[in-house]
Amino acid sequence: MTQSPYEKLPRSVLFLGPFIVLGAAIALLAITSPIGDLTAMETATLGEMLTMMLLIGLIVGIVPVAIGMLWFPFMRTLDHSKLHIVLALSAGVLAFVGVEMTEEAIEYAAAAPSPSLAAGLAIAAFIGTFLLMVGVSRWSLARAQQSGNRGLGVAYLVALGLGLHSLGEGIAIGSSLLLGEAALAMLLIIGFILDNVTEGPTIVAAVARDAEAPPLLHFATLGVIAGGPVVLGGWIAAFAFSPVMAAALLAVGIGAIVQVILQVIDLIQFDAPRVLTRANMSGFVGGFVFMFLLDEIMIDMILL
Repeated sequence: MTQSPYEKLPRSVLFLGPFIVLGAAIALLAITSPIGDLTAMETATLGEMLTMMLLIGLIVGIVPVAIGMLWFPFMRTLDHSKLHIVLALSAGVLAFVGVEMTEEAIEYAAAAPSPSLAAGLAIAAFIGTFLLMVGVSRWSLARAQQSGNRGLGVAYLVALGLGLHSLGEGIAIGSSLLLGEAALAMLLIIGFILDNVTEGPTIVAAVARDAEAPPLLHFATLGVIAGGPVVLGGWIAAFAFSPVMAAALLAVGIGAIVQVILQVIDLIQFDAPRVLTRANMSGFVGGFVFMFLLDEIMIDMILL
C-alpha cells in the first residue's frame, strides 16, 4: 500500500487533525455568521431562497462531510482487522440512518391525503431503488476492480445512499424556514453539521483498504454526492413539497442504504475469513449506538 506524504505524519496528528479543523470551522462560522438573518426567509423572494439554501447546503452538507473525510490518512495506517472494524462501524451508521429514514417515511405517508397511496408508492420506490442499486453496484464494482480500487466503487454507493439522506435534511431545513421557524432551522443546521461530520469517515472507510489512494477529484466528487443534496432538499421543500413525494424520496434512500450495507459486508468478506466476528459486531453496534446517542439524544436535547 503506497503512502502519501500525509500518511507519514504521526498517527496522533492524523487522528486529531480533523477535530482541530472542525473546531476552526465552527469558530469561523460563529465569527462571520454567513447565513445571516433566517427570520427573513419566510417572506424571501425566489432568488433569495435559492441562494440561501445553496449556502446552507454548502455549510451543512458538503463542508462537514469533507471534514470527516480528513480521517482517511489515519484509516490508511490501520491493519486489515482494524479496518474491518471501521467498515463494520460504518455499516452501523448506515443502519441507523436507514431506520431513521424509515420512521420519517412512515410519518410522511401517514400525513398524506391518501396514506395507502403514499405507502404503496413508498414500497414501490424502495423495491425499485434496491434492484437498481444492485445493478449499479455490480457495474461500478466491476469497473473499480479493473483499476485495483475495489473500495472506490463501494465508497460511491455509500455517498449516494447518504446523499439521499441529505435530501431529507434539506427538506427539514427548508420547511422550517418557510414556516417562519428560524430558531428551529438554526438548531437543525447545527445538528445536521454534527451528523454529517460522522458521514465523512463512513464514505472513505471503504477506500482506505485499496492499494492506491484515489485522486483528490474522487474525494471532492464523493463529498458533493453525499452532502450536496441538502441544497436540492431545501429547494424541493420551498417549491414542490408534498407528504407523498417526501415518503417516496425517503423510500428511495432506504433502498439505497440497504444495498450499500450489503456491499460493505461483502467488502469485509473479500479479505476476511469471517464477517461475524466479535470485533466486527462490536463495531457495527458501536456505530449504531453512537448515531443514536448523537441524533436521538444530543440533538434532541439541543432542539428542546
